[in-house]
Amino acid sequence: MMAKYFNQKKRRQMNGPTAAVIRYDESSGQSPMVVAQGSGHVAQKIIELAKQHHVPIQEDPLLVQNLLQLDLGDRIPPQLYAVIAEILILIEEIEKND
Repeated sequence: MMAKYFNQKKRRQMNGPTAAVIRYDESSGQSPMVVAQGSGHVAQKIIELAKQHHVPIQEDPLLVQNLLQLDLGDRIPPQLYAVIAEILILIEEIEKND
């Protein structure tokens, strides 16, 4: 198998942006869930809505690529827990400073 390397910037220019939205309810005791995802026009709308509602946005192309492989309503798999935990901690710090 030959390794393929993708130029993420060029890929974004060709396909448009990509976005995924996760929801986490700490009181449920369950891992975060993918509640929205898309590319192109759908991703632009997701990003616009997030900005309008002051929802924190984390840009991580590799994470988004992994989240887009999940179905809506799927829980985040254990191999992504560390990355998602870092993002949740960052959001918590942002909310404390507001």
